[in-house]
This record gives sequence, structure tokens and C-alpha cells, in this order.
Amino acid sequence: MMAAPVITFLPYQKRWLQDQSRFKIGMFTRRGGKTFGAMGEAADDAIRAEIAGSRTRWTILSRSESTAKEAMEDALKPIVRGFWAAYNQLARGQGPVFEEGEFHAPELDATYKTHEVRFPGGSRIVALSASPDAARGFGGNLILDEFAFHRDSRRIWGSAFPVAARGGHKIRVISTPNGKGNKFYELMTAEESQWSRHFVDIYQAVEEGLEVDINELRAGMADEDAWAQEFELKWLDEAASWLDYDLIAGCEHDAAGRPEGYAGGPVFVGVDIAARNDLFVIWVLEAVGDVLWTREIIARRRISFAEQDLLLAGVFRRYRVTRAAIDQTGMGEKPVEDAQRRYGSVRVSGVLFTAAAKLDMATALKERMQDRALRIPAGDPVLRADLHAIRSRVGPTGIRRLISDGDTDGHADRFWAGALAVSAAAEGQVPIEFAAGGRRASGGIDDFTGVLGGVRRGFARGGGGMDFGGFSDG
Repeated sequence: MMAAPVITFLPYQKRWLQDQSRFKIGMFTRRGGKTFGAMGEAADDAIRAEIAGSRTRWTILSRSESTAKEAMEDALKPIVRGFWAAYNQLARGQGPVFEEGEFHAPELDATYKTHEVRFPGGSRIVALSASPDAARGFGGNLILDEFAFHRDSRRIWGSAFPVAARGGHKIRVISTPNGKGNKFYELMTAEESQWSRHFVDIYQAVEEGLEVDINELRAGMADEDAWAQEFELKWLDEAASWLDYDLIAGCEHDAAGRPEGYAGGPVFVGVDIAARNDLFVIWVLEAVGDVLWTREIIARRRISFAEQDLLLAGVFRRYRVTRAAIDQTGMGEKPVEDAQRRYGSVRVSGVLFTAAAKLDMATALKERMQDRALRIPAGDPVLRADLHAIRSRVGPTGIRRLISDGDTDGHADRFWAGALAVSAAAEGQVPIEFAAGGRRASGGIDDFTGVLGGVRRGFARGGGGMDFGGFSDG
């Protein structure tokens, strides 16, 4: 009786493994096991080298340190162990060693964590986050994993290709698409090419044995553009989303969005004013070290300005608000003026939504998310869609502007409330001082008892902890 295979690969993964072209590129559906297949080739090559008494080396450049570790833990380790055990004559000797180390990039004065497999005969497989320095510093065969999502993909390619090509090594590039503004798109679509190309969308993957429910997956995605690009492998026009789903998912946390998690730290608030059918949104962030944690996102439709004022007052009552940034454009003039009168012009600022101001705020939000210095509620498809709704477009004059796709329930109002809150945090903390008798020494708050009394009641326990009893705004 024939023994079951140690590792099972689907037909499209087998085609990838069997293709020995020197330059090979694959565009695979999300959830299709593209990294698993690519790691299988590296492991197989290393073990064949062990049997032959030779050496080989593979470098895997992933889009981040966490994905490099994921490639090692979820793919390379089980594959290497399975393959090694299958070769009895090798398994009797010393097995592969899995190590973590560091790589220092002198040009950036940066250190990257490496994840490595070392074989007894000297073969090595190293996985680390992608950078031009890392691409130059590691030789051998090269795998660019999720290459469409690498920062500076052209610079990385410019550093990596000469190193691999000079030594006659193999180059493998795998990814799902991510718009047209990256090197992966150029490599995958070049008309005259020496690349062997592989293309597997979700429908072909399921037909060849991938066990997922397409209808369930599509409904859970809740975004047709994202579905078309990440599962049907269609190139979206690079009026591309400002925040892609990977970036959004990377900032999600189960503990975010819970008011009871408030630890009494400084709070920064963004308010997107609305009337008629648009959403009124308040986004509340607490600074915990260098990370901004979402404590509440309050969203209401078709409520009066008086109700909006009450919701904002509740936020000032429950949290130690350091700064609040409010959309002052159009109908926002009076709400900003009222909030400054109540809470002080030092703590409350109005923001006019000019094209330049919007780009600055959106950039600050994106950079926070790229640095993983922002935590947002997990598993909220409506919030995800709103954050994903802003798209970047470069006009004929070369000026970049941000537009909403108009398909979300709030025309990206949650996005702009979050961007306002991050911009408020970027201004930092300021001391709030009051003169005797309840009037602010520098002017700005006229009624100390009426306005700050609520804050004082929020700390009524005396130890700095907030009393959350009785509120229902969130």
C-alpha cells in the first residue's frame, strides 16, 4: 500500500514547483496558498542540495517582519520538517536548525530581524522584511513574497535583480495585485518577457481543490473592488484606495473601540460635522505610549446640531480631552465656534477641508497605520469599507487629490473623523490653566463650572479613574 504524501500540494502549486524556469512570476488569489507553494520550492531545492552534497541559498523578502515570520512559521518549518523526515537516509543525521537573527542596514542605520533555516550541509533559507539594503545584502536564489505590497518596490527590484542575476540564481516573484503603480504590475504585464507566468484566480483555485466557500468569502469581503482585485486578480485603476485592506487589517485589535478600556490618558478627538443624510462622526483616540488606541467611534445619521453638541459634550465629560479637531467647512463654522466657546480655543480647533489640508491629514493617518501606531476596532465591515473608500488620483497637472468612491454608507465620514483625530494628536499636548474665579487666564473658556465640571465629575473617584456609569452615547 502506497504511503500518503508528507506534504500535499494542490495542482496549481505543483505546476509552480515543477516549473524550473530561471525567472518565474505568479499572480495568485488571496487565500490560495501562494507563499506555501513558493516555500515548498525553496525547501525542496535545499534538501536536494543536501542529498547531492552541494549547497544552495534562498533569500525571501516579505513585505514586513511579521509576514516574514509568518512565512517561516506557517510554511517553511512544516515543509522542511516534512520533507526531511521523508528522506530516511538524511533523517538519521542532524536535522535543519531554525534560528532568528538580525541584519543591520548601515545606509538606513536600521536593524531587521531575520528568520533562517540552516541545513547540516551548509544550505540556508533566510526570510526577512524587504528593503533595498536587505536585497543587496543577501545573495542566492530570491523570492519576492507579496511583491505588489512592498514599499519602494522599484528600488528593491533595482537592488535585488542585479545581485541574483549576476550569480545565475533563480528569481521568483509572487503576489496578489495591488493597483498599477508598482513594479509587480510592470513585470506581470510586460509584453516581451523572459518570465514564466502563472495566474490562478479564486475560481480556478477552488476548481483545483482549494477548500473555501466563494459566496461566503465574497459576502464577508463586503467590497466589490477589493474582491475583484484580491480574488479575481483584476488590475484596479490607480485611483487606488488610499488605505488598502492589508493596512487596515494590520491595525485592527479586539480591544480597540471599547470605552471601558480607557486608562485615563490624554485623549484626541476628531469630529466630522454632518447634516441631512451624511453621517455625524466622533472618533476618540487615547494615547497609550506611542500608540493611539480607538476608544469610541460615535456615528449618527440625520440628527440635529443640538444632538451633535450633546454627543460631543458627553465625550468631553467621559474623557480627558487634550485636543479636538472639528470639520469647519461650510456648516461647520457654528459648531466649531460653539465648541471653542465651551471648551476653549486651545483645546478645540477648526479645520477647513482644502485639498492640501485633506492630503496632509490623510497622509498623517496613513503613516500612523503604516507604523502600526494606531489601533482600530476589529471585524467591522462598515468601518473597513469607509476607511477603504478614499482613493488617490493624480490630475493632469500632477497634483494629487483624494476622492471618495461614494459607495460607503457615510461617504468616508468615518475616515475623515479618524484623520481629524490623528491630526489633533499630531499637535501634541498643551497645558490647560485657569485663573482664580473660574476664568481662563488666556481667555477662551467663559464658564469653568459649567464646562469643566463635567470633566471633574468624570474623575470623581479621586484616583484618576473614569466613572463610566450611566452613559450611552457610544
